[in-house]
Amino acid sequence: MKSVKKKRKKSLNSNTSSSNYNDLDPAKLPSHVAVIMDGNGRWAKKRLLNRIQGHEKGSKTVRTIVRACREIGISYLTLYAFSTENWQRPQSEVLALMTLLKKFLESEKKEMLDNNIRLYAIGQIERLPENVRQTLHNVMALTKNNNGMTLNLALSYGGRAEIVKMVKEIAIKAKEGRMGPDSITPEIISEHLYTHQMPDPDLLIRTSGEMRISNFLLWQIAYSEIYITDTLWPDFGKDEFVRILKDYQQRERRFGKV
Repeated sequence: MKSVKKKRKKSLNSNTSSSNYNDLDPAKLPSHVAVIMDGNGRWAKKRLLNRIQGHEKGSKTVRTIVRACREIGISYLTLYAFSTENWQRPQSEVLALMTLLKKFLESEKKEMLDNNIRLYAIGQIERLPENVRQTLHNVMALTKNNNGMTLNLALSYGGRAEIVKMVKEIAIKAKEGRMGPDSITPEIISEHLYTHQMPDPDLLIRTSGEMRISNFLLWQIAYSEIYITDTLWPDFGKDEFVRILKDYQQRERRFGKV
């Protein structure tokens, strides 16, 4: 995988306070932060609301964290928005999630254009409803030349499915004589993953306190620093995000070395 240099970004607007960021070391920021956004349903249940209202509140948290990443200078943010397993949820909830996704894309398009944010998506995008897929491709096309930050949405995504896809692609090349066993390296595998255009995550955050990976970026997080917070995603905010980044900057990343 090609190395990607971190670039310090300007804040979204001149009157945005950056006081929460003063203790962060710009030289030790993660290039790529990945987030398993968990807890929308439990947040709603605690408040005697329906799950859809939890997802709606969670979409506001997405906006907050995207803005924080842009202000701080995070180059890549990957959000686990909808998994391959989520298709098994009740049809009414899936439909509501797709409607919410389309609404989010439409409402955030101008902000992404105004603030040099590129939208990218990974996963089995072809499984999304046509109207959602069209909106997604439209926003991706409009923002493809933005280079201030990449917002990467994992949609209809599963880590095992991604690895199966990679194996099939390499097997076809081997069958056609374009690749031999000795030419298959970790770099070649990375080049056949959805995330081949970006570095592996430096930091993986999971909200809601669940201690599992949930089939997310199984290859890519081999050496990611992991932070689990008990905070439910709708309650997750900029201050806690900054605290997690400070914790990350105190860690020693050895990548298996002494």
